[in-house]
Amino acid sequence: MSFDPHFVPEDAQDDVPARKVLPFGKSAYKKWLAEQPEPRQAWLAASGFTAEAGSLCLLPDGEAALFGWDKTDFWSFAALPGKLPPGDWRIDAPLSAEQANGAALGWGLANYAFTRFKSKAKEKSAKPRLVWPAGADRAQIARLIDAIGLARDLVNMPANALGPTALAEAALAVARRFGAESKIIVGDDLLAENYPIIHAVGRASADAPRLIDLRWGEASAPKVTLVGKGVCFDSGGLDLKSSSNMKLMKKDMGGAAIALGLAQAIMDANLPVRLRLLIPAVENVVSGNAFRPLDVLTSRKGLTVEIGNTDAEGRLILCDALAEADSEKPDLLIDLATLTGAARVALGPDLPALFTPDEKLAAELLAAGEREHDPLWRLPLWRPYRRMLDSKIADINNASDSTHAGAVTAALFLQEFVSAGTEWAHIDVFAWNPAARPGRPEGGEAMTLRALFALIRQRFAV
Repeated sequence: MSFDPHFVPEDAQDDVPARKVLPFGKSAYKKWLAEQPEPRQAWLAASGFTAEAGSLCLLPDGEAALFGWDKTDFWSFAALPGKLPPGDWRIDAPLSAEQANGAALGWGLANYAFTRFKSKAKEKSAKPRLVWPAGADRAQIARLIDAIGLARDLVNMPANALGPTALAEAALAVARRFGAESKIIVGDDLLAENYPIIHAVGRASADAPRLIDLRWGEASAPKVTLVGKGVCFDSGGLDLKSSSNMKLMKKDMGGAAIALGLAQAIMDANLPVRLRLLIPAVENVVSGNAFRPLDVLTSRKGLTVEIGNTDAEGRLILCDALAEADSEKPDLLIDLATLTGAARVALGPDLPALFTPDEKLAAELLAAGEREHDPLWRLPLWRPYRRMLDSKIADINNASDSTHAGAVTAALFLQEFVSAGTEWAHIDVFAWNPAARPGRPEGGEAMTLRALFALIRQRFAV
């Protein structure tokens, strides 16, 4: 695990003399307060504690802490690690299995921090530790914390430390950990193996483009294929981004990071699937051999693509990877990508956009997102907008000249490379927290990872 979630070790769970955390909603707190001795009532009234969500009040004896808990907010318990004093703590309340899992997950993720490049790290001060809540699925929560930590770390890495080579090394480390098969196609070998558009987008970089291909599980098991956009830095290419729009483009491999974290969780849980992970990894930069506006490129599928904009590169590398993924007719195909600013304009940073032509898959994914407090929002694959991608000289243009429906036209472009009979979903994700909240520090975020894991687990393992 890349960080310490600060749980009391497994072998000390029952014996540790932990202090109590007493969680209350406002109405439950009023009832409890009325049953307390008058001196305690007076002291608490003077403290100003009213069980406001996220608030904490240490009782005078120091053996317990009152905590304002919103039962409808999955992240409530993520506020605790930053408020409790050092020592071991135990949640003293009857929690359902779902609540226990939420409390443990929120606590663990609240302890995440990206400190790799802090040369003068602060002295490690003692931090509170939590006894695992009764009823929590410890293995499952630890698995998700580990997977989310991996994805966050990768997105947070600066581009000079995480180019295509380093991203491939991170994927290979996961493959070795779980005994997955691996293949990396690098540089001009992409041309030899017919991934011409991945090569075209990434060839301008000194760090050669590559396709990361991992396989795991029994060959006879249902096929689940994940495709993640791995643009390790996006300058926009010759259609250069402004400095303000380029600044955060180290995170343009967020789809790959989430896909890799999800793949790790699937393998760690030993789900009965034949998993395949495809990550086209490139840098979209400028040099003398960069691809140009109005170039026409031939894709792996054979469709010709006119380049309307070199800054619409994510869908280009995905089209070759999706064509390969689709060729195996998987039972489920998911691609994840930090693809369009239009999706963020429509839905903001917290809501990934879901596109799929499959009503059943859409319903299942949205339900999983709601259950796991890891939401998505469906946008339409509106076929009449396909005309916006028409090209006068090629089969399709990679970008529309219109300022309208940018997320929809990007998804429609990708749909051209997936067969009608394949159960496929495209998720346009921000992969970043623009502001810190409990359990969600500013920086990289593994949005939809938990929802997708829950869907795959429900479909193929439960």
